[in-house]
Amino acid sequence: MYRIRFHGRGGQGMKTASRILGSAFFRAGYEVQDAPRYGAERRGAPIFAYVRAAREPINERGVIAEPDLVIVADESLVGIAAAGVCQGLSERSVLLINSHEDVATWTHRLNLAGPVLVLPAREAVADRAELPFAGTACAGAAAVLVGVIPRDGLEAAVREELGSLPQQVIDQNVAVALHAYDEMRDHAGLVREAPTRSAKDYEPPAWLEPVFEDARHSAPAIHAAATSVQVRTGLWRTLRPVIDYDRCNKCWWVCSTFCPDSCISVTDDGVPEIDYDHCKGCMICVAKCPPHAIGAIPETDARDAALTGEPS
Repeated sequence: MYRIRFHGRGGQGMKTASRILGSAFFRAGYEVQDAPRYGAERRGAPIFAYVRAAREPINERGVIAEPDLVIVADESLVGIAAAGVCQGLSERSVLLINSHEDVATWTHRLNLAGPVLVLPAREAVADRAELPFAGTACAGAAAVLVGVIPRDGLEAAVREELGSLPQQVIDQNVAVALHAYDEMRDHAGLVREAPTRSAKDYEPPAWLEPVFEDARHSAPAIHAAATSVQVRTGLWRTLRPVIDYDRCNKCWWVCSTFCPDSCISVTDDGVPEIDYDHCKGCMICVAKCPPHAIGAIPETDARDAALTGEPS
């Protein structure tokens, strides 16, 4: 089964891209799912759409957690953690970015295990939601990367999905899709199908078991004012933010300012430090850190590292 995600912004045609690719797969004899997933339904907000295609009935549902191909229409989304562009990527996943930067730049920035490709962006615009024909171009590139969709099948899919538009607009979109198809032809078939998963292979997530203490130990025993520091709210945490000091720019005011519980303090040298006794694991610092120096690890991993004496 092919599992493909399109990432873009509202107005860039990600829903249309998934429908074009889905129709092209269907014309090639595949069973298909295609659907968009919205966050804030407004122009310019990050959205994604996904496509599944297989030679047999598709029983999977929901978003694609482990994609074979991720296409990013707007490079500005890559650095936004909430957009989830890199979520689930593995060494066999292909990442395609519509960008003015070259492959070497993106490979260095992301340091991913799998291949990274660049679809040369057609032009720059001030309004990111106005990227012309971005969705159609991404669909054309995806069609050739999977290696099972012929060029005429892509054209037919574009004309079918955009059939309600004026003929001139349809012809423009066809030209863009075919140009992207030809642009990425050297990588035809790079994306490989992953095995279809059975429900019997499902592994439940590793839940954290909360520690229960007898009431005589846990009951409130602090009655004086201004004692909130005694309440270790860090015990609520399931994810732990961890600072990579090799990447930290010491821009101290960002993480310390955005922390809603003032759990990040800064030394005189500008080095941020996290108070894990009171950090609740909201991950706002992870999302806001400009150089992405703050990452997140499961609290279970941090606990195991503490038991073995390894750095977390």
